[in-house]
Amino acid sequence: MSSQHVVIVGGSSGIGLSTAALLLGKGYKVTITGRNAERLEAAKKTLTGDLLTHTMDATDFDALPEVFDRIGAFDHLVVALGSAKGGGPFGSVAIADVKAGFEEKVYAQFATAQAAQRSLRKDGSLTFISAVSGQAAVPGTAGIGAANAAIAALVPILAAELRPLRVNAVSPGVVDTPWWNFLSDDQKASAFADYAAQTPVGRVGQPVDIADAIAFLIANTFISGQILICDGGLRLTI
Repeated sequence: MSSQHVVIVGGSSGIGLSTAALLLGKGYKVTITGRNAERLEAAKKTLTGDLLTHTMDATDFDALPEVFDRIGAFDHLVVALGSAKGGGPFGSVAIADVKAGFEEKVYAQFATAQAAQRSLRKDGSLTFISAVSGQAAVPGTAGIGAANAAIAALVPILAAELRPLRVNAVSPGVVDTPWWNFLSDDQKASAFADYAAQTPVGRVGQPVDIADAIAFLIANTFISGQILICDGGLRLTI
């Protein structure tokens, strides 16, 4: 596996960082990107293996091709970009927040995958990160649910259009990542306790749970066009 190179866009924290650690442990060469150079450097210090870093702002669409030119040829792309914007009751959520959520997640993932095409191995893999809000029907998530559903909709289309490139997505449930840092520690603990009680497996997710799913999709060469829901069964109860 050491001859295979994985680029993780959004790899300086959370799911992206956990995926980098897991893949490095499996012998992959890994490049992580992030828009904050200091956070990238801090992430680098937590990882061991064949690791490279590149500063990349995935919302600066015009600059993306140049970054991928610097990275050079690689085998697998993981686009681990998220946004906390666009949540709230449908009747009152600000359209500006919904738009910002789409720009940070949908447009950024779309543009990143598009810019990577000339560097990404033609029979490698592309893995998006959606979220279970795109499959569940939870009041108050119309904005973020629409964004995550848009990511999911890309997958079968691109799997057919870009073949033999394998295109898949992982759709996480509630996972303990910095995405939740808009809450205070007490609020987060209370929310996680409530979600754990609703989740059939009895807990919220950890980043490594999602990293395991991503690594599976990278390694399995007979899966394409799939949305792998990794939510502990939460969507069955909400």
